[in-house]
Amino acid sequence: MAGIKWLVLVIFLAIILSLVSAMVHLVHDYKGESKRMVRALTWRIGLSITLFFVLWLTWKLGWIEPHTVSR
Repeated sequence: MAGIKWLVLVIFLAIILSLVSAMVHLVHDYKGESKRMVRALTWRIGLSITLFFVLWLTWKLGWIEPHTVSR
């Protein structure tokens, strides 16, 4: 169970890192010729989809359960 939490955390941090990388490439690309920002955002999309499927699979396998809102 702890391994899944670490996996989700690592994927989430990689998503944040790719967003920061895209922002840096956007700011420092003066001529607009570089494809590094697009590549960083493509990685973010792939990582986000991977995170979604990891969470969905672990929920379907019963390894994690959603919390309910109680009043």
